Amino acid sequence: MQTRKQKVKIFPIPNWVQTDIQQVDPTHFVCQIANPETVNHVVVFMTGTTPFPEGTGGAVHFGYTSSSGVDWHFIGFISNDKPSAIFKISGLKNSARPNVPSFMGDMSNASGGAASQIGISVEPLSQIVQQTPTSQAQTDVAQFTSKLLENFYNFASSFAITQSEMTPQPNVSFVPSTVLNQWYENFKRKMSQDPNFWKK
Repeated sequence: MQTRKQKVKIFPIPNWVQTDIQQVDPTHFVCQIANPETVNHVVVFMTGTTPFPEGTGGAVHFGYTSSSGVDWHFIGFISNDKPSAIFKISGLKNSARPNVPSFMGDMSNASGGAASQIGISVEPLSQIVQQTPTSQAQTDVAQFTSKLLENFYNFASSFAITQSEMTPQPNVSFVPSTVLNQWYENFKRKMSQDPNFWKK
């Protein structure tokens, strides 16, 4: 952050350390990320010159410009006790817009139209720790979906019978277990490649 002294610097891997952080208002700061398509991780760290006010920290957000505006994702935080952190942002560019209050509210377009930004908001730590990073939320959804699929597959497979065991039942439809297995494997593969594929 840039107030009277440089408080925070940003290191978009594999680019150079960026210090051109702009102050939007007394508690919000943004930094444009050059060549965002080449950046997978971002390191945000305090320089040690100026601490956060007592009881506060910096909530870190990743913003990516889409057709609907700037989509901001909460990705974690830094504080006086946790002065640096590394965040993975590569998967967030294709993520659905989070259904949470925007990083800068009505000022979400005040970042100059850059394709990608890192935003930092100074907030009470008691509020920051209640937030769930987007990457963690995606992981939780992926784990839940995987368990749900596994439970359904195991339940449905328990009713599988061979063709010789089948008895004519005109009002009952049968689905080969191989079809169920193929669907299950395809869904798992797509989920591992893009946790949000089912939203498209």
